[in-house]
Amino acid sequence: MSLTLHRPGTPAYDAARAGFDLSAIPEPDLAVSATCEADVAAAVGYAAQRDLPVAVRATGHGPVRGVTGGVLVDTRAMRSVRIQGRSAVLGAGTTWTDVLARCAPLGLAPLCGSAPDVGAVSYSLGGGLGPLGRAHGWAADHVRRLRLVTADGEVRTVDASEPDLFWAVRGGGGNFGVVTELETDLVRVEQLYGGGLFLPGECAGELLAAFGQVTAAAPDALSLSVAFVTFPPAAPAPLRGRFLAHLRVAHLGDPREAEALLAPLRAVAEPVLDTVRPLGIDEIGTIHADPVAPMPVSCGGAILPRWDEAAITVLLTEIGPATPHMLELRHLGGALAEPADTSVGHRSALYSVFTSAYPGGPAEVQTSFYRRLEPWSGGRSLYNFTAHPDNTPADACGAFEPPILDRLRLVKKEWDPQNRFRFALPFTPR
Repeated sequence: MSLTLHRPGTPAYDAARAGFDLSAIPEPDLAVSATCEADVAAAVGYAAQRDLPVAVRATGHGPVRGVTGGVLVDTRAMRSVRIQGRSAVLGAGTTWTDVLARCAPLGLAPLCGSAPDVGAVSYSLGGGLGPLGRAHGWAADHVRRLRLVTADGEVRTVDASEPDLFWAVRGGGGNFGVVTELETDLVRVEQLYGGGLFLPGECAGELLAAFGQVTAAAPDALSLSVAFVTFPPAAPAPLRGRFLAHLRVAHLGDPREAEALLAPLRAVAEPVLDTVRPLGIDEIGTIHADPVAPMPVSCGGAILPRWDEAAITVLLTEIGPATPHMLELRHLGGALAEPADTSVGHRSALYSVFTSAYPGGPAEVQTSFYRRLEPWSGGRSLYNFTAHPDNTPADACGAFEPPILDRLRLVKKEWDPQNRFRFALPFTPR
């Protein structure tokens, strides 16, 4: 087949590089806008023949840091959803919004993330932590099968018949090839009750104390996170310019049960805005209400193995109306802690910390925060939340326990000995 290569200085080249995060725009030698699996195979084969590295881009939410040279494969045109009973077959560029639109009328849901406009494939390969995670686990654990273009340009069906590669790619990100199609489980959702409670940020200490108490005894049906943020002037009127705590709620089951669980949190302060209500599964993105417009982003992440008052004190010293970034504390555990034969790391962690500045922001403030948190985090983070606030390339060494990391390196050596996919979050220090 004829492969169309886009070169710098052309509109097609710039279109292939575009994405959500404007702070990490790739600068490859060549770009390919793939429309089918054959395009992807041809692009990787072209790179293999010339010993060029390969980067992959769909929506650009998981930014590709430090991409200079090589071949960029843009998969966003490969958007397709096919429902097969209790599973969905997704094309490489599919977003969770695409999947939700097809699943909602059936009473089914994918294990999508808090931002449905994120690419479903890359999200799942990196673990996949979403609002239904405590009830149903990691998205990676529910991947049944993949179509993968490996470093030699060959297309392979990867499932349990190829156990090491199937294990590695579900949690190890894009280090092993370019996924052109992914089949994942769907779960039945009878009732979803959720949304946001926006409370005055000044109650942060009391709110986090209540958050710790509620999450210590929360059933798996309840997923909670709380984000502290000063809203920009463009925010809706009740939030505009205010420093607030945004409590995110997702409960699978009776709203009365959910409200009984939320009572200690509601008792902290009168909300400025309350959007908690029965939701259709296609409204799941309204719970976190993440930004959707492209912008420069500076972010970082860490895990906390348990609730620790000293660590919470570090968070409280970071939170305030002058803080130039959002800070989120998310409850893990439940089904996320259950063992599975995938390479997802840090299943035993009970909390995730995430910071992001929209747009950009002074990186040294976030960096200093994570250094102060290291006595509890150990410098560890979840794969999909691993990033340097200064937007320099990071590595995945802190995203996995040593035995998982060792095995991932062995699989990488077998399937990508030339490190063709070196722009993915790597398993060796940068």
